[in-house]
Amino acid sequence: MKEILRKLCSPVLSLFESSEGEGEYEYKPSHRTILIVLGLLCLVIASVSLMVTIMTGEAAGIIPIMMFLFTGLVCEIVGWLGSDRAVARIWKRR
Repeated sequence: MKEILRKLCSPVLSLFESSEGEGEYEYKPSHRTILIVLGLLCLVIASVSLMVTIMTGEAAGIIPIMMFLFTGLVCEIVGWLGSDRAVARIWKRR
């Protein structure tokens, strides 16, 4: 199942798992945990923003919704499916 999801999300993962950063990188398991929690928080903020936008009827709320949704999805994809190098690269740890 994980391999199917990795193939489905390969456009996002390829940004962080490219081979140009060959060499050492600094990775700790807490980096992955923090990335998953950050993604979850961004998705919660996007959901709350969507609810408030629907309740108020203001179209200006679409910008924060899209930004937090995109950030949350990228964090979750890299956190759950990405390699250790991808997690280190999203934190810029080499």
